[in-house]
Amino acid sequence: MKKILSLAALAVTALLAFTSCEKDLDSNPTLVQPTTFVLNNPAVGEGAVDLAKSTGIDLTWSQPQYTDMNAPVVATYAVQVSTTNTFNKAFDAAAESNDGADYIVLDETSTRCQHSVSTASIAKGLQQLNNWDEAQVPANLPIYIRVEASVKDAIATAYNAIISNVVTIKTVPYYVELRDADPAWWHLIGGDIADGKWGDFVPTSCFPLQPKKDYDFDKKTGDGELTWTGYIAGNGFKLKRLNNNCDDQWGMNDGKFVENDGGSGNIFFDPGYYTVTYDTKAHKLSVDAYEKTVTDYAEIHLVGSFDWDNGVTMTPIFSFDGAKNHDWYATKEFAAGDKIKFNIGNWDTNWGAEPTRKLSNGIYGYGTQGGPDIVISDPGTYQIIFNDITGYYRLIKQ
Repeated sequence: MKKILSLAALAVTALLAFTSCEKDLDSNPTLVQPTTFVLNNPAVGEGAVDLAKSTGIDLTWSQPQYTDMNAPVVATYAVQVSTTNTFNKAFDAAAESNDGADYIVLDETSTRCQHSVSTASIAKGLQQLNNWDEAQVPANLPIYIRVEASVKDAIATAYNAIISNVVTIKTVPYYVELRDADPAWWHLIGGDIADGKWGDFVPTSCFPLQPKKDYDFDKKTGDGELTWTGYIAGNGFKLKRLNNNCDDQWGMNDGKFVENDGGSGNIFFDPGYYTVTYDTKAHKLSVDAYEKTVTDYAEIHLVGSFDWDNGVTMTPIFSFDGAKNHDWYATKEFAAGDKIKFNIGNWDTNWGAEPTRKLSNGIYGYGTQGGPDIVISDPGTYQIIFNDITGYYRLIKQ
């Protein structure tokens, strides 16, 4: 039976890959509901696909017939994976609970009747579905794959979905450490920030905001509240998402914060200490006076198992004329298991912390006076940023 697409969807002219003619409307093709399409058995042989040693599994399928004429439709195809050969409840990364989820829809999609499915994506999906401990990952595991086809409008609403048959593939899975999405980083830039030169260098010209302490960021998007506390000298500043362009930015017009207005002016406040807070989910920016007492430190040292006595003297980040610096940075190579803390050159004032939050390229946390050692689990060279007002630290792997 034919199913005619809604008028709203039909308005999306890019959906159908054919040319219409004003005098030939009656003969234009109609979007219909296909009944079947075939996912072919992939050419992987009789052995198991080692997901850790492979890059992709090539899938091909027949094209569903979405019109009543010989006119192609741009369909979108999504790959679904199950370990139980049941497809009753999809895994939802944003859900509070995934009890009973028996399949996962991989993030990658295709608009062609073929796709090389990333084995890393499959391995991550298997880990999300099964939540294995590292010692629990099976040596061999059959997985069940099917493809969903649909047509989508301009806002990605799916219509006329259809599911393929299921194919079975033997795999050798591996353990994947799952992490929530990193916070959606934004940066401060301007005459009041870092060296005051409006440059793109992080952190010495373009300074990253800090994730709000004890805040639960959106696990899927990383959206939430970012903040920074420090001295503003009245020279002006802006916010921007990426350090190398201004497509996403905040400025000020007529005393009000404005978003993504390329003609907006700088944000000005009278000299003093302030807390800047930006909620990336609500798109809300605020700048509030900081009323607590601030201590000026001549030096901040990064100390640790590499040298608990003197460590590394960190470099002030805020160095423009008239700056009062409370943010510091250093670059250091660490071995796995190294421990670090921050102090003022002696142990009268020192910061340590646990736990830290893992990022895709490092860790961050908030140190407290006399807190425990910060443990580096992943060896490598890091750029370290520290704020002596809030105790915030971030290690960015280079």
